[in-house]
This record gives sequence, structure tokens and C-alpha cells, in this order.
Amino acid sequence: MTVDGRTRRREDTRQRLFEAAVALIAEQGFSATTVDDIALRAGVAKGTVYYNFASKTVLFEELLRHGIGLLTDEFRAAVAGLPPRDAVGALVRAQLEYIRRYRAFAQLLLSEMWRTNREWQQTLILLREQAIGVIAETVQAGVDSGDLPAELDVRVASSALFGVGLVVAVDWLVFMPERPIEDVEESLLAIVRRVGSHD
Repeated sequence: MTVDGRTRRREDTRQRLFEAAVALIAEQGFSATTVDDIALRAGVAKGTVYYNFASKTVLFEELLRHGIGLLTDEFRAAVAGLPPRDAVGALVRAQLEYIRRYRAFAQLLLSEMWRTNREWQQTLILLREQAIGVIAETVQAGVDSGDLPAELDVRVASSALFGVGLVVAVDWLVFMPERPIEDVEESLLAIVRRVGSHD
């Protein structure tokens, strides 16, 4: 097998392990999820988990990096080249689409975001900062261009956008999955516009 083939197979295995871990932790919590459970769900030997990750905690940290990294990349792609007002809408849509695609990860993120007693807390803070940083750049550009009020607290507004988007999207998918994404997006944007209006 070529080096490329081995690399691709390893990435596929890691992806399967991530998906298994996310599903299990979302279902039964981190503490109750064992490496055996993850291996069984992923359809691999227990040794394969340890070959790819030194421990369950390392797997979870890598999972957070992977998941939030994807979200941050999607935020960046969504706002590229857009004026601030359109960019805010694009961020809302990107977050909703991401969470629809990775619902179990979003639920996991929601449950872990405000815990302070975890070994990966610092990692999570840094990753959250990266995602919110993209939102903050967009909000700041809106303030600078006059599209958003000058007195807006960029930091709080950006955290609010991120948090509201996460909670609303998970709530939508759990309790109203039949509702079209466009309706959810429009309702979220209406809230954002009210907050960002000059009245």
C-alpha cells in the first residue's frame, strides 16, 4: 500500500472513531463512554483506538479540534468577500447548516461548553475563541462600516451570535426537525437585526 493509501486509511479510521465517540458521548455522556464502546461502535479493535489516540481524553480533545476547526473553516468560507450585513446572515446560515450536518457534535459541544472541570477546558476555550473570532471580525467590520451601531460591544455580540445560533439550531433539530432551515434562519436573523438596529 502506498503512503497516500495508508494516510487515507488512517484518516478514515480516525473519522470513524470520531463519529462513534460523538454519538456515544452525546447519548450517554463522556464518563459513561468507554474505549471498548467506541471501538465496538466504530467496528474496530480496541488497540486501533489506542494506536490512533493515546487515551479517551486525547481522542475527545482531537474530536473538539476537528469539529470546531471544521466550523471555523465554514465560517471563514461563508463570509469571504461579503459586505458586513450580508456576512452576518451568511454566518447564521453556515452555523445552522453545520449543526444540521453534525447534530450529535453540536449537542456534545452544547453540553461541554460551560463545564469548567474538564481536562480539555483550555483547549475548548481556545477553539471557541477561534470560531467566535471569525464572527467578531465580521461584527467589527459592520461597526466600522456603520452597518452596525458604533456602541455595540463586539465581543459580547459575537459570543451572543455564536451561543444563540448553537442553542436555536439544536432546539430546532431536536424539537422541530420538520421546520425548514430557511424559517429558522429568518427567525434568527430577525432577532439579530433587532439587536443590531439603530432605533
